[in-house]
Amino acid sequence: MSTLTRADWEARAKALKIEGRALIHGEHCDAVSGETFDCISPVDGRFLTTVASCDAADAELAVRDARATFESGVWSRMTPVERKKIMIRFADLMDAHAEELALLETLDMGKPISDALGVDVPGASRAIRWSGEAIDKIYDEVAATPHNELGLVTREPVGVVAAIVPWNFPMIMTCWKLGPALATGNSVIVKPSEKSPLTAIRMAQLALEAGIPAGVLNILPGFGHTVGKALALHMDVDTLVFTGSTKIAKQLMIYAGESNMKRVWLEAGGKSANIVFADAPNLQDAAEAAAAAICFNQGEMCTAGSRLLVERSIKDQFMPMVLEAMKGWKAGYALEPATKVGALVDGGHLNTVLSYIEAGHADKAKLLCGGKRVLEETGGVYVEPTIFDDAHNDMRIAKEEIFGPVLTVIPFDTTEEAIAIANDSIYGLAAAIWTSNLSKAHLAAKALRVGSMWVNQYDGGDMTAPFGGFKQSGNGRDKSLHAFDKYTELKATWIKL
Repeated sequence: MSTLTRADWEARAKALKIEGRALIHGEHCDAVSGETFDCISPVDGRFLTTVASCDAADAELAVRDARATFESGVWSRMTPVERKKIMIRFADLMDAHAEELALLETLDMGKPISDALGVDVPGASRAIRWSGEAIDKIYDEVAATPHNELGLVTREPVGVVAAIVPWNFPMIMTCWKLGPALATGNSVIVKPSEKSPLTAIRMAQLALEAGIPAGVLNILPGFGHTVGKALALHMDVDTLVFTGSTKIAKQLMIYAGESNMKRVWLEAGGKSANIVFADAPNLQDAAEAAAAAICFNQGEMCTAGSRLLVERSIKDQFMPMVLEAMKGWKAGYALEPATKVGALVDGGHLNTVLSYIEAGHADKAKLLCGGKRVLEETGGVYVEPTIFDDAHNDMRIAKEEIFGPVLTVIPFDTTEEAIAIANDSIYGLAAAIWTSNLSKAHLAAKALRVGSMWVNQYDGGDMTAPFGGFKQSGNGRDKSLHAFDKYTELKATWIKL
């Protein structure tokens, strides 16, 4: 646990040297066009740095470099043991620079400094370390063949991977993709969100220091409609991986079809149902988890428990417990170590969240708490955690992903009704159920069309469990050994003896 105070973090923020340029073949560079954009902190409105605004010309340079590096074999044909050593060294360097990375993350996208330091940095470094450790523990296959033939099934790196990553967990989402992509020998180009580019640039510097060869990891900051689109349309990008909105995910699939049929793996939106049955083993635990599921990371999570489904017979007992639990999740200044709910990522997103709160009012949902912007005097972008009660699935606040601390409460009477409400969504990322009945837990878990299913908890799992969604929440999986499938091609080799 860090002993740094708010004053300590403020002092470090003032002394912080921030790099905003692109990185191609191990060298920082301006965008070819010379264009930049300002990076403004949502914590308090301070100017952080100017960032290179890359576009198609920069994408061309980065892809050409990544391809040449891949074909050279300097990384793709390095022995697994050596790649493993370098990746573990990379993870170690991330841990050694944990406070710097956490500070960059908080200043850039607004999350509480304690979360950045206690959750994001260790989660990101673990993703790199875990994938590095797996390198020399994954074996290919020998097919069952006649005695005079030999059938081999081997995995080869796909080549050049473009990773477009989101702003809500910039380090963790980047490393969920970097880990298996690098471990399998690919060259990777990361396009961080224009809302949070700083930690990707810094992590790439640490990767070089760890020994990852120049050109294996290139960073192109910029906007989705410029450099992101250029990477998605590029004929020499073999695989595109993305975490972000469903709308953009669909567009990326179109770009892949219009170009070279590159593999596209997508983790998109969610509107997750957190279902509390009357026979939940501990209603207090369920109430505290319900508050955390919508407030953690300011609700800026694709897995946020944004729909709270409560069995009607316990609703009058349960909702006061949730309201009490929400009191522990007040919005606060993000560089204050005690803060649990930080700033939203920027003013545009604040307006989006507030517009959904207005939609809740317009649809006659009952506001139980929150609903307003707060801490304007800081110059930052903060909103109160909010609960709307007496909602139904036809309301916008129940159907659409808000990506903020806005909880929609929907009552139900039967297990079948709860499952129907939960499944009545274009999304299928995650869900949770709270029950003491083992059979009900298993049957409901099978019936819910989601990629992650939690029982008597919310947001469980670690690097050993795959993460991804059903329906319009995407395809493919991050984390676990299943993630390696996205970054390799299967080859069958049949030999006559």
